[in-house]
Formats: sequence, C-alpha cells, structure tokens
Amino acid sequence: MAEPQVRFELATPTRLVVSEDVEEVVAPGVQGYFGVLPGHVPFLTSLQSGEVAYRVGRVEQYLAVSGGFAEVRGDRVIVLAEHAERPEEIDRERALRARQRAERRLTGKSDEEIDYMRALAAFSRALARLHVSARVPPR
Repeated sequence: MAEPQVRFELATPTRLVVSEDVEEVVAPGVQGYFGVLPGHVPFLTSLQSGEVAYRVGRVEQYLAVSGGFAEVRGDRVIVLAEHAERPEEIDRERALRARQRAERRLTGKSDEEIDYMRALAAFSRALARLHVSARVPPR
C-alpha cells in the first residue's frame, strides 16, 4: 500500500519549480526548519534562506530557497519563494564568491560601508546555495 501523500507546490515570481505529490516536506521557516507530513495542522509562515527537502518514496530532492512564505493545509503545502534553485542550476563558483564577499563585509574586512542585515542575508543565501549544490555530483 502506498504511503499517504500531500500535494507540494513551490513557485517563484518567474516559474513553477515543483508540483507533485510527496510523502514529506521540510522547509526553513523564520523560527527554524519545519517538517510536514500528510494531515498536518494548517499554518502559514514566512521563510528564511535555506534548503527545502521533499521526499517521494525513498528519493529525496533538494532546493535552495530564499524569502517568501509557506502555507500548509492538511493535503497541500504551497511555498511561494522569492528565489529557488535545484542543485544542478546552482553555479557553485559564483556562490563561493558571494559567500566570501559577505564574510568580508560581516567581519569588517571590507573598505565599504556595510548594511549588516543585508550582508547577513547574502551570507545565508550563499550558504544555502552551496549546501544544496553539494547534493549533486560535480560535472
């Protein structure tokens, strides 16, 4: 007998990234990561930069996301993210450079005036992208 499923949809302003029936979704809420199984109590939350994982059978898929929000209903998880990328879409070298720039800004080793919150957000996005990009073997 098949496991119960929930409909998972993840979209950005420019595209629908995922739309499929899954057994489980894990996403980065502003108060920490949360997991959703079929029949979960409904809620709405904002998202932070991080990794979204979802499972179909024994196969897990990963996405790097930043910003947006998630709505959970008993039979559906809808994520509207500002940005979302699959592991194979991520330019690892670019993400490494972005992390290095953000680190320099956060440690005060940059000559420019910084907006701390913006630098912290850039650092979080870069880390999420690097973490997810490591989930696909190098080309």
